[in-house]
Amino acid sequence: MKKSDLKTWILTLNAGSSSIKYSLFQYKGKLRVEEKGMVEKIGEESSYFEKSGGRKIKVKAQNHGQALGVILKDLLGKIDSPSSLYGVGHRVVHGGEKFKDSVIINSRVLKTIKKFSHLAPLHNPPAIVVISACMNLLKSVPQVAVFDTSFHQTIPERAFIYALPYKFYTRYRIRRYGFHGTSHRYVTIEAARRLGKDVSSLKLITCHLGNGCSITAVDKGKSVDTSMGFTPLEGLVMGTRCGDIDPAIIFYLAQRGYKLEEIEEILNRKSGLLGISGISNDMRIVEKKMRKGNTRAKIAYEVFVYRLAKYISAYLGILGGADAVVFTAGIGEHQRRVREDVKKILNPILRKCGTRILVIPTNEELMIAKEVLRLLK
Repeated sequence: MKKSDLKTWILTLNAGSSSIKYSLFQYKGKLRVEEKGMVEKIGEESSYFEKSGGRKIKVKAQNHGQALGVILKDLLGKIDSPSSLYGVGHRVVHGGEKFKDSVIINSRVLKTIKKFSHLAPLHNPPAIVVISACMNLLKSVPQVAVFDTSFHQTIPERAFIYALPYKFYTRYRIRRYGFHGTSHRYVTIEAARRLGKDVSSLKLITCHLGNGCSITAVDKGKSVDTSMGFTPLEGLVMGTRCGDIDPAIIFYLAQRGYKLEEIEEILNRKSGLLGISGISNDMRIVEKKMRKGNTRAKIAYEVFVYRLAKYISAYLGILGGADAVVFTAGIGEHQRRVREDVKKILNPILRKCGTRILVIPTNEELMIAKEVLRLLK
């Protein structure tokens, strides 16, 4: 690499409970991904490192710090040294009400992120470990936190307040936060580009449909309502999450001997497509079994589509129509039948509103890299 190329590399990191996904971008007038990959099964007996287009390699990664070391060591084949990175962007799931935008990380910021760990116990703690490791290993490289919740900080109080005693909000900050914000923001910007209009003139409904699913009403480029709430459990039917239910069901199950930990496990990991179908949390498999006549797969599919159509209809009403409904993520991008069946249900209102259907592949890593550039410039 030429000396003139130094400081043009941006690394993005997405830490999960047992994995780290990474992408390496180079900036020369525009951002271009040069490499991506992941370390998975962190903390297990056998951990694995895989680059896109490559084979899985068994590595030692008993913790996220070791996994980060594996990634940085491999990047030496691409860049002169980790210190030649222009910046590192971290996906952080929960920023509470404190972070309304992405932020350059310092010790004070990191301490504040830690305070929100109880709101995202599976995601914030590993992100904090990776951020801390980066700050120690890459002392001269700026670190940037990009929050899933920040895009939704424009939601008005009437949409984020729950009808609980108000003290629960003031004392415990129980409110709707919303998630998948980086994805919703990316496809909002991309939809405006494809429509050839300024984002500030558009009304959009963005549907992030993967194993986790959420839908957002976007007015003039700002989130004004979203389906996920205090946690990512609320809203649409998902791969293993139940989405909206009557909260009294929790008490009912508790009265029948289920412990709170068991109920939490059921609602988050044994419900949704998996719970209804009894087959899989993967919509591709559910749809395939449905076509072969499996009754429970058909019910799971129809519940998923109906709930999605109901939310889109509600947001069309809130927005007073929409320029486009955007589908993204695994199901949104690849399950054509889901899109077509939702459109069949909503066709009269979509035609009346002049609403287009767009399919836009999400790119959260690129959005994070753009945020690093924006803040560091």
